[in-house]
Amino acid sequence: MELFIAYKNYSSWSLRPWLAMKVTGLAFEETIFPFYHDTSLTDFAKQEAIPASVPILKIDNQIVWDSMAIMEVLADTYPEANLWPEAKAWRALARSASAEMHSGFMGLRSQFPMNCRRQTKVNANTESLKDISRLAALWKKFYQADEVLSASRSEGPFLCGAFSIVDAMYAPVMWRIRNYGLFVSDEFDAWSEAMFALPAMQEWLRAAQAEEWDIAAYDSVE
Repeated sequence: MELFIAYKNYSSWSLRPWLAMKVTGLAFEETIFPFYHDTSLTDFAKQEAIPASVPILKIDNQIVWDSMAIMEVLADTYPEANLWPEAKAWRALARSASAEMHSGFMGLRSQFPMNCRRQTKVNANTESLKDISRLAALWKKFYQADEVLSASRSEGPFLCGAFSIVDAMYAPVMWRIRNYGLFVSDEFDAWSEAMFALPAMQEWLRAAQAEEWDIAAYDSVE
């Protein structure tokens, strides 16, 4: 398998499947398309007749694009990786939250681009505050789900206990909250610390810090 991604310092969508694959031990090669600095992504997209966006997965000579599509294909192809929770009720909750991340939280994503290298304090605007409030409610829902679902939460510090796709989907939010000095909730902080401590996340951070590319618009948020 080969995963095509963009800048590790800035690309939130690239982080999602990369992290899921690393944490679950799926072997793959990676190729970086620094699309602000060259035409490699647009050239590849034109060749494959797909949107010029990352991430992209090549698996068994098939091209798969979009983070959620990639992770669903991986879950189908490698069921032993347990990319979704085993219990049906938890899978439903994880899928709902993942879909909400995929299409929502635009205020937070617009005001606070992912930037692993930069730590600063920025006050959230009205739209971002709404998204932060929603995150707090969502985390409370996960942490209280044992009370209403037919299956117990598995052991572990992540949203469903064990790491799954929903954690990968919200991984960039960890960077946004952490590096811009924001606060969601105590439950979110506990999850964030577990995510930050993952060896795979630390590997991503080291690579992000070593990158030589800069994007001024992302580095000047204040």
